[in-house]
Amino acid sequence: MILFWAASALLAAVALLLVMRPLLRRRAAAQVSRRALNLAVYRDQLRELEADLRAGTLAQADYERARRELEARLLEDVENQAGETEPHHGGRATMILAGVSIPVLALAVYLVVGNPGAIDPQVAHGITARQVEAMVERLATRLKDNPDDAEGWKLLGRSYVVLGRFQEAAQAYAKAAARAPRDAQLLADFADALGMAQGQRLAGDPEKLIARALEIDPGNLKALALAGAAAFERKDFKAAAAYWERMLPLVAADSEDARAIRSNVQEARSLASSTKALKGTISLASKLRQKASPDDAVFIFARAAEGPPMPLAVLRRQVRDLPVAFSLDDSMAMAPGLKLSGFPRVVVGARISRSGSATPQPGDLHGTSAPVANDATGVAVVIDSVR
Repeated sequence: MILFWAASALLAAVALLLVMRPLLRRRAAAQVSRRALNLAVYRDQLRELEADLRAGTLAQADYERARRELEARLLEDVENQAGETEPHHGGRATMILAGVSIPVLALAVYLVVGNPGAIDPQVAHGITARQVEAMVERLATRLKDNPDDAEGWKLLGRSYVVLGRFQEAAQAYAKAAARAPRDAQLLADFADALGMAQGQRLAGDPEKLIARALEIDPGNLKALALAGAAAFERKDFKAAAAYWERMLPLVAADSEDARAIRSNVQEARSLASSTKALKGTISLASKLRQKASPDDAVFIFARAAEGPPMPLAVLRRQVRDLPVAFSLDDSMAMAPGLKLSGFPRVVVGARISRSGSATPQPGDLHGTSAPVANDATGVAVVIDSVR
């Protein structure tokens, strides 16, 4: 059991790092501290150990040893990151090595039939990437014969994430979530993988999963980090700051993690106070739902109520995201000198394009608002007409 927990903790930590880095890569996107997210993973693993101890499925001695292993690993991570100044460049070789070795450990433990404690730690040494892929496929095959194994589906999802196979990871997590719908960490992992699978975007289903995770566990660090990232993605900086601020009581007040989170909160608040945006929601009329495919492009735009016909700001989504909240601002300008802030009254429109073309075509579905102020909120647009 000790190796199982240690391997699971390492797998979760590395999977989290690999997936979160692209989503929160830039400082402008308020990158949440890697150590803060690692700490969340370790805390989750510790909670599981404590639950097993209370349930009597784990001996006190085994619990103590497993906890020491987790603490040692956390200390090692902190020490390794202490000298990093460029998180995008440092530790790349270690990340690659871990990405190969950790799935081997976790999968090897899981695939030892009926006896996770029987695995020899040396089995992982010398195993090739091809063998890792084979072990993942072996687990996938095993789950076909045992589809109700929620833990197996979770492990398969994590393994696919480490291998960069995000679409398959999302499918595995979906099966796990169907069998463990109240597992907040699972829902956060599912949202993360699904966001990566749909082009590193959290809008739509990923954001709904994040909301469910926070309903179940309002203190889930990964769900809070993702919720903040999703809000930042749609330029709702005030909401992003609020989500990230909720992370602060969950980490040590004088830690580097807390300082990094406070910096992110401050940046989001600064952007919220300095950026004027036009906000609202776009929905599709029920009478037209059969005329649109989930993958069709949705173009959301604002144009001057009195002025040039060229859009002043444009945002692209998909039908699957509807209904969707939008936020338009000057950063989305189509041409220099034609900015949303330069026209006091604007019209908001939304158009569904089956071809994906930004140019209106016959058969497109569309809807528009009445003229509104360029910083109005609560603007509701219904796509209810056919071009």
